[in-house]
Amino acid sequence: MEARAFKNTYPDFDAASAERLFDSSGLLTSEFIHQLQSKIKELLKQLKNGLLKANETDCTSYTGWAGIALLYLHLYNVYDDHTYLQKALQYVNKSLQCLTGNVVTFLCGDSGPLAIAAVVHHKLQQTQESDNYINQLLRLHPSVVKPNSRLPDEMLYGRMGYLYALTFVNEQIGNEKIPLLYMKQICDTVINSGEKLGSRKRIPKSPLMYEWYQENYIGAAHGLAGIYYFLMQPQFGIEQDVMLRLVKPSVDYVCQLKFSSGNYPPCIGEARDNLVHWCHGSPGVIYMLIQAYKIFREEKYLKDASDCTDVIWHRGLLKKGYGLCHGPAGNAYGFLAMYNLTQDKKYLYRACKFAEWCFDYGKHGCRTPDTPFSLFEGMAGTIYFLCDMLQPTKAKFPAFQM
Repeated sequence: MEARAFKNTYPDFDAASAERLFDSSGLLTSEFIHQLQSKIKELLKQLKNGLLKANETDCTSYTGWAGIALLYLHLYNVYDDHTYLQKALQYVNKSLQCLTGNVVTFLCGDSGPLAIAAVVHHKLQQTQESDNYINQLLRLHPSVVKPNSRLPDEMLYGRMGYLYALTFVNEQIGNEKIPLLYMKQICDTVINSGEKLGSRKRIPKSPLMYEWYQENYIGAAHGLAGIYYFLMQPQFGIEQDVMLRLVKPSVDYVCQLKFSSGNYPPCIGEARDNLVHWCHGSPGVIYMLIQAYKIFREEKYLKDASDCTDVIWHRGLLKKGYGLCHGPAGNAYGFLAMYNLTQDKKYLYRACKFAEWCFDYGKHGCRTPDTPFSLFEGMAGTIYFLCDMLQPTKAKFPAFQM
């Protein structure tokens, strides 16, 4: 891991060491809030200058203009400052000018810009424009639920990535703007797809199986954990029988793949324990485990999720950068997810220490990402995380966590 992560030299949680960060009830101190806000302000200035050199034709939420729009929408939701909402409109309009028509997902395709545009116009009280983008978003639906299409099922390029776009609209607008039937149909298609591949692969104890580019990935971005996380969301109305007969044993199969360290391999059959990213490893698998605990109430899932947080704490200060997909900003959301589940202050403390690491942005000798100012690889994602640290009980990993 020395080649991939810095050694974490922070002392682990004790009440005395946390006093400077938050009080006994978990409320952040004014000193720490000031540090967060100062760093957000500083990084936003750098982001503004850096975007002048960004790729003008990247529409995506992952590395392009839609991701910048999502950041400013988040800033608006946190600060209630309409200047940020206007910025979100500016950047989502840039994104809409370069849609590809090739990918349907929220992070890497057209549904991200369309969903973000719908929400921005709704918050600007421009109902007609918002509805227009929702209608464009829903026109993609038939191709997503088509059973014999070559569309994968995973998050970055597949059906779950489109499913998130629909849930994002409902979460931001409310009132079940998009009927849940649309989401249920996607989940049914994904389950049928997983059953077919599962019967063909004949992997013991896993009735559902998925692949991307002929690999059975495990993590949140391309793999099983991300898919099962969405299938376990109760609002999508998957029948209890299906949940117990197909989803739960498939989740249990992923649990059996855990390394002795508590981490998870990037794909089935991989023996190297070296990736601790949201996209591959414990920082993404933890969301599946937490959701399994919520649904099935078995302590083994909570124990495995706790093991994930220990992996993240010891090996999550990555040298690839500070971002969401493979950096400490994204990794810290695992701590916040566990804090919001258990209220254990240890997890809030660990998230705060990863935020402090981000305060020294650019000073640790990390590699410069290919898109250094983007949401998922670069600075925009770090700013998003620091904003979430201002309201940790509301924090959710962007473009994924529900």
